[in-house]
Amino acid sequence: MTESVDSKQGLYVFEDLTDEEIAREAELYGELTESVRDLVELTLATESEDDDIRRAREHIEAAKQLLAEKTRPHPYGVRWNASGTRRAWGNAVVGLRNAVAPPLLIQREPDGRVWADVELGMQYEGPAGLTHGGISALLLDQVLGEAAEHGGAPGMTATLTLRYRRPTPLGRLHVEARVDRVEGVKTFVTGHIAGPDGVCIEAEGIFILPRWAREAGGTHALPVPGPA
Repeated sequence: MTESVDSKQGLYVFEDLTDEEIAREAELYGELTESVRDLVELTLATESEDDDIRRAREHIEAAKQLLAEKTRPHPYGVRWNASGTRRAWGNAVVGLRNAVAPPLLIQREPDGRVWADVELGMQYEGPAGLTHGGISALLLDQVLGEAAEHGGAPGMTATLTLRYRRPTPLGRLHVEARVDRVEGVKTFVTGHIAGPDGVCIEAEGIFILPRWAREAGGTHALPVPGPA
């Protein structure tokens, strides 16, 4: 049984699946997504001969036809089951089924700190050899939002302020955040991205529990995703 809660802010779906069934899906689709993620980077890195490029494209077109046999007409949304397992597999930062996502594996600490180590490949390049500033903002928006949820005061992003202190390299980066304070329905969160040479970007965000969630029953009415 699948039950949907469609709001102005997105699609939230309860699915009558066991944790074992979800684990099976995670393995199946996770491996597919990882293959596509590798393909994206290889498309940038390849220096193969023309004929090999044409042959590869034929295989890709065949794969597209197979995957197009059955599709859904709407985004993946946020899904959960009776045990409380939540899935945001379409998320552009942590989505298990989204090849655009690095993905981040979010870690939560008892002291309120939320963090992730991530490896950004060449597909996230902005300035030559560096991470695109918009990608950095994407990562921070997600991690700051996860910190707000971990702190018990989830919400949607109202503002996100970034200070770019030094160029952010590609490769291994560390992202972390924690709640600074809560004022009513507003949660103030701070965080940063660090590379091998130290902090590259500092961030401050305000997250607000939307009115529809407040009217539905408070903070627990907003199904903010956990680790994907």
